[in-house]
Amino acid sequence: MKIFFIGDIVGKAAREKVKHCIADIKKKYNPDVIIANAENATGGYGLSKKDANDLFAAGIDAITLGNHAWDKREMLTYIEECPKIIRAINYPSGVPGRGFYTIELLNGKKIIIVQVMLRLFMGMFVDDPFESIKKFLFSEKLGSTCDAILIDLHGEATSEKNAFAHFVDGLVSGVLGTHTHIPTSDHSILPKGTAYQTDVGMTGDYNSIIGMDIANPIHSFTKGYRLEGGFTPAKGPVSICGAIIDTDDTTGLAKSIVPIKHI
Repeated sequence: MKIFFIGDIVGKAAREKVKHCIADIKKKYNPDVIIANAENATGGYGLSKKDANDLFAAGIDAITLGNHAWDKREMLTYIEECPKIIRAINYPSGVPGRGFYTIELLNGKKIIIVQVMLRLFMGMFVDDPFESIKKFLFSEKLGSTCDAILIDLHGEATSEKNAFAHFVDGLVSGVLGTHTHIPTSDHSILPKGTAYQTDVGMTGDYNSIIGMDIANPIHSFTKGYRLEGGFTPAKGPVSICGAIIDTDDTTGLAKSIVPIKHI
């Protein structure tokens, strides 16, 4: 199975770039499934119902969120209507939505997409990510209940991401980091067969500060407060960053991982 994952979509220009390039991506890479993190897709903060549906209509098969999941309040109700939008699996009990979604391909193969949110430097009150994924993987098994499992690992600390990836090595097809918006060069297949990259980067303008217009973040760092109106997405040329994982049809483990920068 060939899995194409698109890193954090930041703002309108990035959304439009993804929608414009989906056909080219399908032709060039021939993926079986396309997944995107879109927690920053609406104005840089959160995801609206309209923008989610536009991305689905363009050809995205599933969307993951993150710590900005509820910045657009309508998502608290819409996520219950649309299971293809996935929030972190380790939110406390009672939070709307689900932390995983299963896609059945035309050939009958099944992939489960999971999101896990880490805790270091995140300022989030979420359940233990290690225990949460351990419970989930007790019932979902590669090569048995499904043919592939992909985890969007949303977190800040590289050490915590590394630890989590080794914790699930051999149990999932791939672990792809999101949240920091900066692509890392450590893509690899871990010893037991799980593909891993600490962060796949963002889909946005890289002449920016993690996708945002430069002036306000610098003001925030140098003056100690944000200018009125907060940060706004940068408006320069957009690059689509992400990764492609190719899995073994029998074991569900990774055969290869290739980082992508589609300009």
